[in-house]
Amino acid sequence: MDLKKDVWTKEDYEEYITYLQSLKEESYKEFHQKLTTTKYEILGIRVPLQRKVAKEIAKGNALSFLKYSKEKYYEEVNIEGFVIASLEEKDFLKYFDKFVSKIDNWAICDGFCNSIKVIPKNKETYLSKIKEMLNSKEEFTVRVGLILLLCFYVEPTYLETIFSLVDALNREEYYINMAAAWLLAECYIKYRNETLVFLKNNHNSKFVQNKTISKICDSYRVTKEEKEMLKKLRK
Repeated sequence: MDLKKDVWTKEDYEEYITYLQSLKEESYKEFHQKLTTTKYEILGIRVPLQRKVAKEIAKGNALSFLKYSKEKYYEEVNIEGFVIASLEEKDFLKYFDKFVSKIDNWAICDGFCNSIKVIPKNKETYLSKIKEMLNSKEEFTVRVGLILLLCFYVEPTYLETIFSLVDALNREEYYINMAAAWLLAECYIKYRNETLVFLKNNHNSKFVQNKTISKICDSYRVTKEEKEMLKKLRK
């Protein structure tokens, strides 16, 4: 199917859905269903192929394509996210909030976040947005904010901001706390001294603190001696 269209129609989109259905693999569907809980129907299309489809769509009239985006299939939503992530800032902002509201699992969240092109060009603007997201009542809206910090803000300029934001989190949701632990572990890998100070004095929940240390200890970039020291900081 030609995905680089100048203008998409309803009929084109229906043909596109049929095309996606032709790409499915039953074995991969069964594998992915074990990893991901979602309200969307999983076809079973491998992520590199989804990215390839999104890249072809983005070469054409992506905004025309997005007019017809729906929410039946997991891969359909995931590809929509990859297309939105490729947009320039003016258009990206029009679709960002609505797409985030569709996210109901870690895989779509993380794949979308690490594909966004515009945030590195305007970090301060999006940092304000992230702070708003971290106050959301929605589990995956908060996770998006944390994963965006992980993808784009783990650098000296933003370390204290990250620590402050994580310290203020007081949530029980699993996918929020896993993202927080992953974020802090990455901070430690890149900036040991600063992150160690935070790990010694914070308001992290027992889960976040201990999972952070566990993730750090899983890394081959951390010495055996460091791992033993970190284990003493478990709550």
